[in-house]
Amino acid sequence: MRIIILGAGRVGESVAETLASEANDITVVDPDPERLHALEDRVELRGVTGNGIQPSVLRGAGAEDCDLFIACTSADETNLVACKIAHDVFGIPNTIARLRSPEFVAGDKLLAKDGFAVDHVICPEASVTRYIHLLIEYPEALQVLQFSQGKAHLVAVRVAPDSLLANHSIAEFRAMNPDLPVRIVALYRGDRDQAFDRDTRVFAGDEIFVLVPREGVRATLHAIGNPDRPVRRVMIAGGGRVGLRLARSLIGKCEVKLIERDRARCEYLACELPPEMLVLQGDGVDEELLMDENVADMDLFIAITSDDEDNIMAAMLAKRLGARRVMALINRRAYADMMQGSTIDIAISPSNAVIGELLMHVRRGAVAAVHSLRRGTAEALEGVAHGDARTSRLVGRRVEQITLPAGARIAGIVRGTGNDARVVNPTHDAVIETDDHVIIFLPHKRMVREVEKLFQVRATFF
Repeated sequence: MRIIILGAGRVGESVAETLASEANDITVVDPDPERLHALEDRVELRGVTGNGIQPSVLRGAGAEDCDLFIACTSADETNLVACKIAHDVFGIPNTIARLRSPEFVAGDKLLAKDGFAVDHVICPEASVTRYIHLLIEYPEALQVLQFSQGKAHLVAVRVAPDSLLANHSIAEFRAMNPDLPVRIVALYRGDRDQAFDRDTRVFAGDEIFVLVPREGVRATLHAIGNPDRPVRRVMIAGGGRVGLRLARSLIGKCEVKLIERDRARCEYLACELPPEMLVLQGDGVDEELLMDENVADMDLFIAITSDDEDNIMAAMLAKRLGARRVMALINRRAYADMMQGSTIDIAISPSNAVIGELLMHVRRGAVAAVHSLRRGTAEALEGVAHGDARTSRLVGRRVEQITLPAGARIAGIVRGTGNDARVVNPTHDAVIETDDHVIIFLPHKRMVREVEKLFQVRATFF
């Protein structure tokens, strides 16, 4: 697929790295030549220097022969105009725009083909907020991903020393919890994806991915993780776009203290948030301030400033001072890798939070959702099985008859629509039916193309 990406900032860089790794033909347009040269040195792509809303620049980037245009600069107006030009001047069939303003939502008349011609909207700030909300709802989870309109959840959780799973085999755990609707999809010990079967013994500290129906998530976390305690008190370090959006979303749900360094921004935040939310001018790495504001009593401390180093230091300091759980927003992948297994409970990657939304529009076949796992090395893919036994590689076949790459596993099957949808356990003799949503865990991204082919019907299907 030929893809043009407008903007080589943090979001554009992450998008380019992900899409280029999947053998797409990528061109990145940005006015900063040094930034482009640095990106070209790391990723196999082409950089074009210039203003992306100028037709001559887009023509030089290959817009006349482009399949997908992604505008992800930091300015909404630039992204809107660029998508309009991409569609109207060059006839690019698919456009995606990064839009920070809540005024523009998918399906809005202004974004239609006769408007700004934006087919899909992405908003990293909104994606991060949704991601954090799920982690607040399920406090002991490391990652929570939703499939089939939330009917199925893929949850990452670290096995607690006193859990029902620790020091038991998977078969023993199932025997002790016959009514728990859980399927173990992946097992990581350290950074290694462990092969496992029903006799594999699981130990405290192992990280596992489980697929469960929405109604079974809490019971599963109780059985595998530590007994969960609701999040009632939250301290946020950073009052930028993400901080404000998150604080607003927690109104009436949690007690919130928000720390912001800039005085003028503090005054703005105080006007935007209700009086019961305390806005403090200060630094998230100020030990005295954190102690004075009783950080040890916080159920959750979240560092979401625009500076990775500050977020890391603030989260580590809060943990040392007694905060029960800490999260840090980390843009740089190398930093996120370093923090794995450290005192920081969860490293939040804005690029990973939004990349799944992008990949869903890039993937081939009937792909309904894609989520990035394990800091981008693994993926979970949801596809729809179309056709029949004659035209499909899935429909009418038992799970044991489906050929998957080594290590890939069918995590679950969602059958039916609306309120009638249910999660089917993919046992070896379960048969895939037409329109089933099949969720597959991929330990390596390189397996994606092979798995996508499973969801493509043969030419005889109409």
